[in-house]
Order: sequence, then C-alpha cells, then structure tokens
Amino acid sequence: MTHATLRAFGYPDTLVQSYDHWSVLLRPKQATLGALVLIAHADVHAFADLPDAAFAELARPVRDIETALHRVFAPGRINYLKLMMVDPHVHDHVLPRYDAPRIHRGVSFGDPGWPGPPRVAHHTPVDDTVFDGLLADLRAAWPA
Repeated sequence: MTHATLRAFGYPDTLVQSYDHWSVLLRPKQATLGALVLIAHADVHAFADLPDAAFAELARPVRDIETALHRVFAPGRINYLKLMMVDPHVHDHVLPRYDAPRIHRGVSFGDPGWPGPPRVAHHTPVDDTVFDGLLADLRAAWPA
C-alpha cells in the first residue's frame, strides 16, 4: 500500500484516516488551514486506472473529509485539486477555503487566493506542536 506519493506527504506520521483504497493525510505544507491530501493506495498514475472498488469507496472519505473540516474549521468552500505532476500517484489536494484569515492554535492562517483559485505554493509555517495539534483536532472530529 505504501508508494512514493504517500511517503512524500509524510505517511504514516501525517495519517488522519485510512480506508481500504484511500488514505487521508494532513498536508505538511498548510496552503490553507486544515489542508489535506486524499491519496489512492493503488499504484497507478491516472485517475481512470483506479480499480472499480476505489471509485465505489471514494464517496466515504470525501463525506468524512467534509464533515470533519466543517466541524473543526468551518470553511466557506472546499476545493479538490488533482495535480499529480511532482507526486504521480492518484491524489487530491483538499484545500478548505476561507474569505478571511482564521486563527487556530494561536496561528493566523490566510487564504491569499480567495475568492479565486487556491495558491497551492503558499503555506503558513507551523511548528511541530501546532501541526500535531491540527492532526489531533481532525482525528477527534473524524466521523465514526
């Protein structure tokens, strides 16, 4: 199950939740508050090449992602970006979007792209304590 794209985003240390065909990781670079990565376990580089079972299961992690993000951060929107240029395995950058800066765990997180496309290269630096706190917040809010 562990391929280079999972490892590139810090798996297993950044794991929020795992499913049969998908893992949700807290994005090490927080482009926006609560930025996640939804990564397929399959060793494929094209969305259409995923096994049927991965497509069938996809609704569950997406619903869980949106439920947890709304519980913890209450974003105005949630964007899913399939970029797969640097990290080739099928994955989405899941970026909660905000119309104003949010303060969480003492850190101000901006969304300089709002209301346009997200600025994926932007990130708010956070120390390990804040990052671990974000991870704990999301894990605690994850649907059972």
